[in-house]
Amino acid sequence: MTNYVKIFDTTLRDGEQSPGATMTSAEKLEVARSLARMGVDIIEAGFPAASPDDLEAVRRIAVEVGNQPKGQTDAKVPVIAGLARANKSDIDKAWEAVKGAQNPRIHTFLATSPIHMKHKLKMDPEEVVQRVSEMVAYARSLCADVEFSPEDAGRSDPQFLYVVLGEAIKAGATTLNIPDTVGYTTPDEYFNLIDGIIKNTPGMHDGITVSVHCHDDLGMATANALAGIQAGARQAEVTINGIGERAGNTSLEEVVMTLKTRHPVFNLETGIETQQLSRVSKLVSNYTGIVVQPNKAIVGANAFAHEAGIHQDGMLKHQTTYEIMRPEDVGVNQTMLVMGKHSGRAALRARLAVMGHSLDEAELDKAFARFKELADRKKVITDADLEAVIADEFYRPRDVYYLEGLQVSCGTLGMPTATVRLRGPDREIYNFASMGTGPVDATYKAIDAIVKMPCKLLEFNIHAITEGIDALGEVTVRIQSDNNNDTKMDAQSELEYARVYGGHGADMDIIVASAKAYINALNKLIIAKTEGTQPLQNNFGVMLG
Repeated sequence: MTNYVKIFDTTLRDGEQSPGATMTSAEKLEVARSLARMGVDIIEAGFPAASPDDLEAVRRIAVEVGNQPKGQTDAKVPVIAGLARANKSDIDKAWEAVKGAQNPRIHTFLATSPIHMKHKLKMDPEEVVQRVSEMVAYARSLCADVEFSPEDAGRSDPQFLYVVLGEAIKAGATTLNIPDTVGYTTPDEYFNLIDGIIKNTPGMHDGITVSVHCHDDLGMATANALAGIQAGARQAEVTINGIGERAGNTSLEEVVMTLKTRHPVFNLETGIETQQLSRVSKLVSNYTGIVVQPNKAIVGANAFAHEAGIHQDGMLKHQTTYEIMRPEDVGVNQTMLVMGKHSGRAALRARLAVMGHSLDEAELDKAFARFKELADRKKVITDADLEAVIADEFYRPRDVYYLEGLQVSCGTLGMPTATVRLRGPDREIYNFASMGTGPVDATYKAIDAIVKMPCKLLEFNIHAITEGIDALGEVTVRIQSDNNNDTKMDAQSELEYARVYGGHGADMDIIVASAKAYINALNKLIIAKTEGTQPLQNNFGVMLG
């Protein structure tokens, strides 16, 4: 058995099913590029049958990320996968989307648990076996690489799974993914499930990859995935930051760093360049508007912070007393190159390259202008500041409304007032002044008066990027479309109103950062409404994970 574990990243499909995590096609493309640069083996780019926009996003990723870059004959090219239910229409759309990739994959699924077969599919076991055989064979007639998943395998009868998976192998499946769709199993149970499948499935051979796919409803996703890997699975389906439906998925960074840090226990390898983990985590957080909790393993802000005196004393004596991995191993630079107003373009380009950012000349010009603007206001520019600048400049949807200016008056002697100047989609400049309960409230009311896009502010988070009074501030918000008229809507409109949009902004002035984050989220809402982009998770109620 091979000692290599393939990393199958489903951030762009399962991760996007997390409420509020929906990304635009351009954002998904940039995340896919980052995943490829980091060394991910398989990128599940989306669910093409969900919407025309999702099909187009997967197609672009297949063409632009799933092929050998010009002049780089030795570059690693990821497999590009598209998800499909077990029917010909979905499989046709998945193939249409991924066929432009150098290494395409169709990933099809059908539920196998008694509760799903009875209440959702309304099919008996014999019908399920027949459907799996027919649809896997149909997918294989189009694509040489076919993955099959028995949805809700964690609650399925193992004996029935052996039959279903045996038929999938016979029909041409090359990967068998075993989802714990609702996060129900314990590590021992999941180990036994994978072990039993490997030992008892008819037709199982070395050319078949068994995959793990776990959800975190009981907080055991990573433990279950690792148990499955110990049982012999050699593909792990994961997401950046562990995002996904309900409580989320197995976290890519946790699985990869566990295999690396505890190598003597597992004796397994992955192809992930771990130094890029922190950067990609930040990218996904900014695009989705989902903040990484400070105590999140590997990529959380506190993952390498030590406050207790005993811990600090130990760290000063030897790093390994309280750190089982080096911050540098995941891209958290402890010794940062200090940059300031005298630093030039070459130094900025070199530093960004080390941090994992590859910018063309036009993008470098924008980044350098923002860098110089910040350097005039802040004496020392750290890597964290640069990450925030890059995120604010590039990790956002195209501008519909753009913040041109903001003036705020607040304090204890009068009513907080904000005057906002926005550039609109027609390139006209709009000004509006408003009062509020505080400076952010006044700012948001003024923005609302200009944009006129009713929404609810669901979440507002603010934190400093670096230490000191001149720290760069970062704000993330999440908003939801608001149906003020209480009008009766069709099912499609109800789905749109249920969708959540995230926004991100960074600036030394925290009120400006707040305005940028809110406008960023509003732009996503406007684009979705005007272009008809629908949320993946609401189209078909897919629970595979």
